[in-house]
Amino acid sequence: MICLQLFLAFLQIGAFSFGGGYAAMPLIEEQVISTYHWMTMADFSDLVTIAEMTPGLIAVNAATFVGNQAAGIPGALIATLGVILPSCIFVTVLAWVYKKYRKLSMVQGVLGALRPAVIAMIFSAGLKILIPALFASGAVSFVSGNFQVRIFLYFLFGLIALRKFKLGPIKTMVCCGAAEAVFQLFQTFA
Repeated sequence: MICLQLFLAFLQIGAFSFGGGYAAMPLIEEQVISTYHWMTMADFSDLVTIAEMTPGLIAVNAATFVGNQAAGIPGALIATLGVILPSCIFVTVLAWVYKKYRKLSMVQGVLGALRPAVIAMIFSAGLKILIPALFASGAVSFVSGNFQVRIFLYFLFGLIALRKFKLGPIKTMVCCGAAEAVFQLFQTFA
């Protein structure tokens, strides 16, 4: 039964997550946390981190991770199949339709209308990840001890490294991870 739930949940995610993995995060969160309770919000934050760090598509990595957590290897395979199946079908049909009708202004209008919605979904997903990372309580509140200054500094460093110095995401993650490892070592021996 759980394998069928995994397949159907990720089939929905795969069918309705336009705009890539970050746009799929709110849909994944809804299914995984709210609907089926396979994970907590803290686990979901770890899921986002793992899905981002591992090679491959974020939604596929998330499906594999959630499926494995919920039902082991069969769950991972079924959830992964569920999330990629709609894309395979949709892209095949879309490629045929686009090739045939790409010059129509209505097609260009639909594509133009989807862009702002995708940006809004990505922004929403980013906030849902950023707020629990920056605030210990998980809610925006500047009560003493709630705001994580160290995490904010990593975030700020990451933005500057990526945007101004064009460091690249992998090097930026390695630098932030190394900085946190050094901090934890000092905490341990202090």
